[in-house]
Amino acid sequence: MGLSWAEPPTGRVVRIAGTSARTLALSLEPLPAGAPAVVAYTPPQMPETSTADVVAAVLSELEAAAVALYPAWLPEADGITPGGAGAGAVRAIALQAASATGHFGPFLADLAQRSLTGASSGPAKFSPEVRAAGLARVLAAAYGRTRVAVLVDVPEGLTPAGEQVLVSAFEWLAHHAGLGIWFAGAPLAAADRLEAVTVQLEAVTVPLPGAGPAPLPVRQAEQTPAVRFPAPAGRPHPASTIERRLEKALAACEWAHGREWNHPYQSHALANRILLDLCWLPERCVVEIDGPEHRDPARFEADRRRDVQLQLDGFAVLRFTNDQVSSDVEAVVRQIERFVTGRRNGTFEGTPHD
Repeated sequence: MGLSWAEPPTGRVVRIAGTSARTLALSLEPLPAGAPAVVAYTPPQMPETSTADVVAAVLSELEAAAVALYPAWLPEADGITPGGAGAGAVRAIALQAASATGHFGPFLADLAQRSLTGASSGPAKFSPEVRAAGLARVLAAAYGRTRVAVLVDVPEGLTPAGEQVLVSAFEWLAHHAGLGIWFAGAPLAAADRLEAVTVQLEAVTVPLPGAGPAPLPVRQAEQTPAVRFPAPAGRPHPASTIERRLEKALAACEWAHGREWNHPYQSHALANRILLDLCWLPERCVVEIDGPEHRDPARFEADRRRDVQLQLDGFAVLRFTNDQVSSDVEAVVRQIERFVTGRRNGTFEGTPHD
């Protein structure tokens, strides 16, 4: 039997056996109870390089994720604007938070200021050891967790020397930041020292009868970012310009009160938890925003399965593509408004009654 998500070790490097990084990522949406915060990292198809170069590249990606997640890891700074005394205010808040939480104050204050103002990082002000430990704490705080793991999707085609450099770099990160490093993807034939573990996965890829024809493959031109991270509950995903565009439009609408972004939902005690992109719970309305990744067969089947369960629970599921939101967000908002206000007024079939 595999380990639960609370059990895979942190602070060292292991290999997750028996499944793909893609399936693992689906099983972590939303983060299971007891699991560490998990970010996914896809290394480049790199030539032989140094361990220090790989460490520097990973730290830069983790720092970009931390900046994008602000202010989830410093909620007291929410609402502060960059102008005027804003930069000084967030630095003071960060220093106060550090004194109470064990963060290194100067690092946290600098990161908070750059996150607020959008200033480039420039030459690193802190050592790799300080940055690694500080970013691990920040990423954990963004999700209300105490631990962080990096799920590394090993690319095909690495040379034996490249494999050794990759593993050595992540061993350094595990040691200096306390990160859990979980390798998945292509096998690491030249780094057989890694312990292999298995985990219990939720049923995200069981074929769904009647799901219809297979979706189109994802276009090769659509590049996967090097680091991917979950959305903090209650906010649009910071890496999604589409979610943020829709939220900006909804924020101007009086009728749109009560909406919740990236809300974990569980149909019943034995059901898998799922993450709703956007919902109005009293009105039993779920809005899903589908990017090109939803054409992936595993994702497509998982979407159909969750839609059926939500419909059985009395929800309507309104699905829109990224292109729809990008090209005509007003039309998308009008359609959502029609349904939500209709449910409130009792004019849509399926309206819950007392």
